[in-house]
Amino acid sequence: MKVLNLQCAHQHEFEGWFGSEDDYTSQLERGLVSCPMCGDVHIQKKLSAPRLNLRAGRRETPAGPAAGAAVAMSNHGGQPDLVAMQARIMQALREVMANTEDVGERFADEARAMHHGEVEHRQIRGQASPQEALELMEEGIEVIALPSVPGIKETLQ
Repeated sequence: MKVLNLQCAHQHEFEGWFGSEDDYTSQLERGLVSCPMCGDVHIQKKLSAPRLNLRAGRRETPAGPAAGAAVAMSNHGGQPDLVAMQARIMQALREVMANTEDVGERFADEARAMHHGEVEHRQIRGQASPQEALELMEEGIEVIALPSVPGIKETLQ
């Protein structure tokens, strides 16, 4: 298994897991590797530190692994704040996805119907044009624009 640090043209960093270097190259050439934040397929491989299984063959003691067996590294050279922020954004968007009903292009109509008491209140999400969103806000209906992230329902590695 090869774990690669990848970056899209928009500087979003993420990991990709591949069976081999050939698998990575093949998937990249076929456009199958994309950024989980924005969907960009212009991906670059970044410098990756190898993962060494230092505990293999070492004797465990009752107190835990042999001294020096566990090592933590950051593979995001100099950008830990950016990586942490991306992770928080993705987690928040996943929570929105998990706790709302997708009403698609009916969003404006559904929001109005709930606001006017025509249908039961519930947490919804969907698509609205900027003009529709502005009209909803002018009517006193609270809306918030969220980015559309292609891989948000999937588990990201």
